[in-house]
Order: sequence, then structure tokens, then C-alpha cells
Amino acid sequence: MVYIIRLFQLQVADAQYRANADNNALLRRTTFPSRGQIYDRNDSLVVFNHPAYDLVFIPKDVQPFDTLALSRTLLMTPEQFDSVWTRVNDPRKNHNFSSYSQQTLMQHLSPEDYGRIKEQLYRFPGFFIVQRILRQYNYHVGANILGNIREVNDRDIKNDDYYRPGDLTGDLGVEKSYEKYLRGRKGEEILFRDAVGKIKGKYNGGAEDIEPIAGSDLRLSIDIELQRYGEHLMEHKVGAIVAIEPATGEVLALVTSPNYDPALLVGKERGKNYRELVNTKNKPLFDRSIQAAYPPGSTFKPTQGLIFRQEGIVDLSTAYPCYRGFINAGMRVGCHGHGSPIALKPAIQTSCNAYFCWGLKHMLDNRKKYRSTADAFEVWKNYMVSQGYGYRLDIDLPGESRGFIPNVAYYDKMLGKGQWSANSIISISIGQGEILATPLQIANLAATIANRGYYYTPHVVKEIIGVGVLKKFSQQHHTKINSAYYDEIADGMRMAVTGGTCRRANIPGLDVCGKTGTAQNPHGRDHSVFMGFAPKDNPKIAICVFVENAGFGATFGVPIGALMIQRYLNGPSPGLDKQADAMASQWTTGK
Repeated sequence: MVYIIRLFQLQVADAQYRANADNNALLRRTTFPSRGQIYDRNDSLVVFNHPAYDLVFIPKDVQPFDTLALSRTLLMTPEQFDSVWTRVNDPRKNHNFSSYSQQTLMQHLSPEDYGRIKEQLYRFPGFFIVQRILRQYNYHVGANILGNIREVNDRDIKNDDYYRPGDLTGDLGVEKSYEKYLRGRKGEEILFRDAVGKIKGKYNGGAEDIEPIAGSDLRLSIDIELQRYGEHLMEHKVGAIVAIEPATGEVLALVTSPNYDPALLVGKERGKNYRELVNTKNKPLFDRSIQAAYPPGSTFKPTQGLIFRQEGIVDLSTAYPCYRGFINAGMRVGCHGHGSPIALKPAIQTSCNAYFCWGLKHMLDNRKKYRSTADAFEVWKNYMVSQGYGYRLDIDLPGESRGFIPNVAYYDKMLGKGQWSANSIISISIGQGEILATPLQIANLAATIANRGYYYTPHVVKEIIGVGVLKKFSQQHHTKINSAYYDEIADGMRMAVTGGTCRRANIPGLDVCGKTGTAQNPHGRDHSVFMGFAPKDNPKIAICVFVENAGFGATFGVPIGALMIQRYLNGPSPGLDKQADAMASQWTTGK
């Protein structure tokens, strides 16, 4: 009875020995799905797949082999092969080593390598070739949007049980943020082996194989031709361009400069090229459009006018003096020459510093309306947050900066509780001081004004094909400010284009609204900034141009913004291309 019970346990109840027998007789190979392709908003194919091959092995299945013959097959010297073989089989250097799991000996084999090695594999049991994919690019622009793919690391494997050593995953851009949609689902192929380990064919005729499921394709909101045009305009410059469709929040172009060719991070040279990009001056891997936090300068003034109107601090007839600047209690904030006193719309038109300094002072020092400066400032800060400043907008790309809007606690710590007033922080009214914003946030403000008081979360993916649009991108975000006041600000921005600081953006028939900014920079020459949208009614594009160390906003920001608006609304033309070439040839210091 004991023998019978034990035999029953071994042969029927306990699956261990059957599993061991199956492992000896069956070889399970992962089959990888095709990665989703990427199109632009006009259905131009931007990123597609190209087949590549890896030479892999399972250590427990490898039988003694002629290392000299294999090294010759791989076009390696014996010394090179010994170095690679030792490293891959050393658990101290290869943290993903296991005798039972697939290990990669060579990656990114060319079709020629594949053909040569495949002919000789019968001589090396335990070695086999798996097909991978490499990304290929029809347009060599938008690397900051697209990202790239890389081999998984220990952290990836720990955080997601989908991955195994040697797998690929998205790195940067939409390749990373939409990885779970792009990667698809792996399959499995079961092969039958004879007693000496030679593969005889598919087990059970392939009936138990699991087919891989291809990843979903993405349709970007990006206009790839506009993106290419913007990157050309920003040659020899440091900065960013962000263009948004106000009615949807779809990002039309997201330019960072300097940039790089996305094809550099593909194939055998990926590691070498990545190290060079990391060490390159001006950091092309740093996406200035969403990661750089700059003082927004005078592009910030429309937010102040909106707050003052909502809080009843000013009306359209309220006029403040400007004697070449704001002068109060021994303090002076300089301004350029224009008529004085000045009201809200002309103040937007001429970018008057004094008007917005006086407006902030009369708000923060108003004891009839607010109990203290701190209470008034808290109201101010909440309006700013509702307009998309101080926090991430949550664009569908990794690494977005939140910029900076100070709060009461910040100034209490810096200046002393109860020891600060409007004059202490007056420079924030003109987008200087402690204020920091990303080009994305500035472009989003332009979209908010264009929509007269609301915005959609900016996003670079228009649609996941077969899945649809993510719900969070279809929700409106309303500010705390009455929409009627946005009409007044739009009027002022239109006046800036027709007869103010943005004259170079006055394009016949497009009714452009704009606002310049000359952002003071403690580390060098001022930054050149432009924010605008067009047309004034039923707007199709909102934009921010930020060029580091380029001087006045009208010098680089306005003409680049005007060319982008024309290119998008009027389409390509030889005249625009000629102007773009001229702009691309102009250098800025970048210091």
C-alpha cells in the first residue's frame, strides 16, 4: 500500500516530474508583438518598425561547442568572444542571469549577419535567433516628442512583471508615456525536442502556441511639417516653441532647441550616441518646451489685468501714471516711453510696467477688501493657479516642470511673517522676481485667452487608434475669471499687434493677437518671448516662442511666432520658406 500510494503521488498527484519531463522535451520561446506605429495629425507615417535580430541562448541547454568556430561565425576575434561570453555568464556583471532564462549574446544583427549565423546554428545547440524590432523615422525631427526604446533594466523588471531580461521598453517621449499601448502583448511558441535536444518542430502542430497581439498605433496631434518648420526656425538658437489648438488642447508643435535626430538612439550605436548627447553643451536631451522654467516677463501681464478686473481693483477707465516706470516710496521699476496716464487695454498694447505694478499694489495694500497683504496675496495666488501656473498641466509626456508661483509661506520665510508688502514683491506683477513658467504654460495661457476663460489639458497624442481619446483630454478647465474680461485682454493683445509691441505679427487677414516679453535674465542677456493666438475670433492656433539670451521680444520671439502662425493657417509657400531660412541663419549667444 505504501508503494502504491507513493507511485500514485509521483505519477498522478505531483506535477513536478511531468514538468521536468516537459522542460526537457519542450522549448518555450517568447514571440514578440509588433510595436505600434506613430502617425501625425494628418496621417503621415512618422515612426515605423524595421526587423532586427538578436542571438540568444539558454545556459542549461548549451552543450560543449567549438568557441573558435562560433567566434568566426560572429566575426569576432577569440579574445572578443571570450570577453562577451564571460560577461554574459557572470551573475555579478549580468544581474538578470539565470541558467533557465534566455540570455542575449548579440543584439541588432543585420539581415546579412542573420543569414550567415542562421546557417551555422545547427552546430551550436542551445543558441537561437529571436526577431526584434528597431524604430525607423520618416521625419528626423521631434525627438523630444517621440522618445526612443531601450533594453529594460532591473527597475523596469521589478516594477512590471510583463518584462523579462533583454526586453525593450519606451524611453522618453510618447514611447515612454504610451508604452503599455505601444508594446502589445507577447506570445509563446512551443517547440518539441528529441532526446539529444534537437528541435523537431512545433509541439502538437502549434495548436498550443499563443499568438502575440500587436501594439496600438498612435495618431499624434502634432503637425509634423509645422514641427519641422519650427525646428528649422530655431536653428542656432536656444529655447522653445509651443503651439496649441485652443479648441481641443491638441499640441500642434513642441519644439526644443537644440534638438537631435531621433535615429541617433537606434541600433548598435545607441549607447555611444546617448553618452555624447548627455555631454553636449546646451543639453539637447533637455526638453526646454516643458522642462525649462523661465521668468515669463511681460507675457505674464494679461493674467494680472484679468485678476484686477475680476477683483474690481480697476475698470476700463482706471488709468495709472507712468513716468518712465513705477515710482513709489523710493522704489523704481523702469519702463519705456509712452503716453501717461494709461488704462488697461493701452497698457497691454504698449506693455507698460507701471500700470501692472500700480494694479498689484492697489490690490495687495487694499485693507477695505482684504484683512492683510497675506490674505490678498492668497487670493492672487489662487487666481494664478486657476490659469494654469504653479503646477504641472499634466501633458502626456514625461518630465514636465511645474514652474513656480510663490505662496504666503514662501514670502513669510524669505522676508519675515507680516514684514512684507506689495512693494516688497512688486516685480512679480510683470513676470519677474520669483515667478517661473514653462513655455507650455505660457502657450496654454494664450489658448485660455483665445477660449475666453477655459483650456483643455495640452496633449501630443490625438488618438490611440483602436482605443480612442483619453477622457482627461476632453474635459474643460475653467479659470476663476469672468469670460467677459478675456474679451478686454484680447482687445489689448490685438492692439499690440496693430499698433504696439507686436507689429511684426500683423499678418493681413489673420487678426493675430499677441503679447511680447523681454524676460530679465540674471545670468546674461535678456530672453526674447512672444505669446499670441489667431484669429482673434474662432482661434485656430495659440503659441509661445521663447528664445534664450536673444534680447527684446520683438527681435526674435515675434517674427518666429508670426512665421509659425502663417505657416499653419496659410500653408507652405516659397516666401515663407525664404523667411524661415533667413531666420534660421541668425545666431543668438546662447549664454
